Amino acid sequence: MNKNTICLWFDRDAEEAARFYSETFPDSEVTAVRKAPSDFPGGKEGDVLTVEFTVCGIPCIGINGGPTFPQTEAFSFQIATDDQEETDRYWDAIVGNGGAESACGWCKDKWGLNWQITPRVLTEAMAAGGDEAQRAFEAMMTMQKIDVARIEAARRGG
Repeated sequence: MNKNTICLWFDRDAEEAARFYSETFPDSEVTAVRKAPSDFPGGKEGDVLTVEFTVCGIPCIGINGGPTFPQTEAFSFQIATDDQEETDRYWDAIVGNGGAESACGWCKDKWGLNWQITPRVLTEAMAAGGDEAQRAFEAMMTMQKIDVARIEAARRGG
């Protein structure tokens, strides 16, 4: 077992979510599905209790804990992308599978988990600081999905 694992609370669809993540992102897989050995309050023997999986190499465990603790923007995965094609692919996979768009590169999957689909060009612009960062930041603030060409133009001052 890993020393540190991200634990994500799901209502009842941890396995479905983990399988979607493993099909969508590189270096991602479902590694174990643990089922209830007997009936329990709110469930039956054989129900999926936990799912162990990775997202882009990050170890996670999904718990089917019920509706008590829904996901919030307080936790998100940030996925760094290399170009518009990769940005579009991840964004469209999440939003197109029952998710929802948000602002500034954020979107939410159908299980309520939040994602930041962040092109590296944006991160690089912010790291550059000064006027370049300000122009890129101001351009980003007008977007839902990040438009790489618009961020590049903002970096150049256009």
